[in-house]
Amino acid sequence: MESLAIGSLCKPSAMIQYSGVVKPSSSLVLKHQACIFDKNRYMTFQQRHVNYHMAAESFYKRSMLHGRPEKKFELDATSTNDPGSDAAHMNPMQTTVNFLDVLYRFIRPYAALGTALNVASMALLAVEKLSDFTPLFFVRLLQALVGSLLMQMYVTGFNQICDIELDKVNKPFLPLAAGDLSMRTAIIVSSLSAIMSLSIAWITSSAPLFWCLVGWFLVGTAYSANVLPLLRWKRFPLTAALYMLMARVLMLPVGCYMHMKNSIHGRSILLSRQTLFAFGILSMFSIAIIFFKVKDIPDIKGDQMHGIKSLASRLGQTRMFWSCIWVLEITYIVVAFVGATSSVTWSKYVTIFGHLTMASLLWMRAKSVDLKSKEDIQSMYMFLWQLFYAEYCLLPFLR
Repeated sequence: MESLAIGSLCKPSAMIQYSGVVKPSSSLVLKHQACIFDKNRYMTFQQRHVNYHMAAESFYKRSMLHGRPEKKFELDATSTNDPGSDAAHMNPMQTTVNFLDVLYRFIRPYAALGTALNVASMALLAVEKLSDFTPLFFVRLLQALVGSLLMQMYVTGFNQICDIELDKVNKPFLPLAAGDLSMRTAIIVSSLSAIMSLSIAWITSSAPLFWCLVGWFLVGTAYSANVLPLLRWKRFPLTAALYMLMARVLMLPVGCYMHMKNSIHGRSILLSRQTLFAFGILSMFSIAIIFFKVKDIPDIKGDQMHGIKSLASRLGQTRMFWSCIWVLEITYIVVAFVGATSSVTWSKYVTIFGHLTMASLLWMRAKSVDLKSKEDIQSMYMFLWQLFYAEYCLLPFLR
């Protein structure tokens, strides 16, 4: 392609016409110099384009499996019929791998991992004895896991579709905002994900799982949609926190817990000590993460441009940052204290040691953050998600 573009610029018809007589040798030299100039200008433009994208996605590459694809993917078979396009000459296997990589970044891997751990944690919390691990248990777990991940894909995809202009300022590394994925493909993928998720829940005939995913679909849509005055919950701190609490603390954990409990014992008891304690811990984590969320602390400029009234834009970065840290530190201390009252010895030691260790790691990590560095704050945000993952691993030990 580059040779064709440069070659077309070097055709005689593109050269300047002179009224005087020019020797053949001079004409050849002039054409050669013009070609070199145009080629250098073309290569300079290409280098600037590459440098821009490399700088924009420097942080997000940490959660990528492959490098950023060079093509904009679209679910249109006719788009590869042009013999002059690069896609027509690309290896089909490489095209598939690149598209899957774009799709992987589109579903926000850290959020998908959190969803998977949430489901697995609630399933293990429903286990009372080793004999509960039956083939039916694993079938039900797979149903909840696939259905939840598909709904997670819809929620994150729909959010990027609604926030494409906002993401061009705050998160230009996302595939839709960066132009790696077409709007048409994003809409198709998100729509199919929601349909498949609800279909799986309907086929399983599990009322807790079905209504859990229906509720998540509704609040996830309300969080991002901007078509009615009462929607677009992300604009306000309280409604943004309400979404996180409803999705991550009430609907998904409660629905999956009841789904698994019914499959094991044919009944579900939500008011047990361990389940109430688990939901309380998840509530504190959800509040801290939604207020710390990347759009709230480092992205004040983009939020103000698009009318997002985050707490960080009202209270300031420093105060908002340390408020989130202290919420989690207090939560860890309370959990360790309550864990000490457990009558199960192994549960007591795991709960105390695990939460005090995470509290220490959080404090040391927070002290090293430069609040003037957007990359440092984004890295800290991802660290909070890692602590969230660790909490999901500790929840089944609550007895």
